[in-house]
Amino acid sequence: MLGIVIFAAVFCVSFLSVGLYRRWGIRNNVLSVPNERSSHTEPTPHGAGLVIVIICLATYIPISLFIYGTFSWGYFGGAFLIAAISFVDDIWPIRFHWRLIVHSAAAIMLIADLETWHGITMLGGLKFGVLGYILTFLWIVWMVNSYNFMDGIDGLAGIQAVIAAVSWCLLCRILDMHGIYYFSVIIAAASMGFLVHNMSKSRIFMGDVGSAFLGFTFAALPLLGRSLASKSPDLLPIAAVLFVWFFLFDSVVTIVRRAMRGEKIWMPHREHLFQRLVISGLSHRFVTIFYAILASVLSIVILISVKFREDIGLALLPVVFVLTGALLIFCIRKKALV
Repeated sequence: MLGIVIFAAVFCVSFLSVGLYRRWGIRNNVLSVPNERSSHTEPTPHGAGLVIVIICLATYIPISLFIYGTFSWGYFGGAFLIAAISFVDDIWPIRFHWRLIVHSAAAIMLIADLETWHGITMLGGLKFGVLGYILTFLWIVWMVNSYNFMDGIDGLAGIQAVIAAVSWCLLCRILDMHGIYYFSVIIAAASMGFLVHNMSKSRIFMGDVGSAFLGFTFAALPLLGRSLASKSPDLLPIAAVLFVWFFLFDSVVTIVRRAMRGEKIWMPHREHLFQRLVISGLSHRFVTIFYAILASVLSIVILISVKFREDIGLALLPVVFVLTGALLIFCIRKKALV
């Protein structure tokens, strides 16, 4: 019941704050102007992800510091750095390598505070050793940028945030991670408050400040929750990847395709699978709902696997390949992979 009350309160604050930010953005000309790479056709206020950042970081302090004693300076400081440079980039564009340096610094801060994954016992006692630091660093930096890359059409980044955060809420209930549970409720509610404004037809955009922050946060959650999970903490990195699997898969496929063509992979483009689907004639709403259905089904499968892990273990993981194959087949039929 407390989780529902918190969700409702945070949703209202987020919804109203995004509306106020939209008015401020219009008055101060903080607008995303369409260009040849854009998926929108009219100047639209952007940077409203700042509302999500403020709500999440402001509530993270009392939840983690005073309620459950799990405050992470690495997460808070890293999230603040990423949000700060991303908000500046939304207003005055910053070159990619400078942003990447800050993303890397934030990742190092998080790892310095919370350590890394040294192995996954479910995978036959697999040990990472020093490689664990490298994998964790790459995971954090890639999540920041991957989530940013995927924020390209109405509702997509917002609805993925809601699905992933709700999935974390349910996972936390299963594994008794109460501190992370309430933080996940806040992430879901803040994202939902924004999503109402952003879903087709979008009246405001999240901007890099929101997408980069959410990417960093979803990358950090398995590390934040490790010490709190009373059951099977080794499941957390697997769940973390699969809750945002289609964002990761789309971004990796796109980067590989562009690299094979000799293109500069850090430059803006319209080559993501979701963008190609829109170019093929599908609406923003259709593509967003399609991705949301895939993400929801996969998240449900993962939660079932965790809930009944003693009986079925990872037996449902082949569903990942089935759903990923469904996405690829759909893209091929729509000529989005041409």
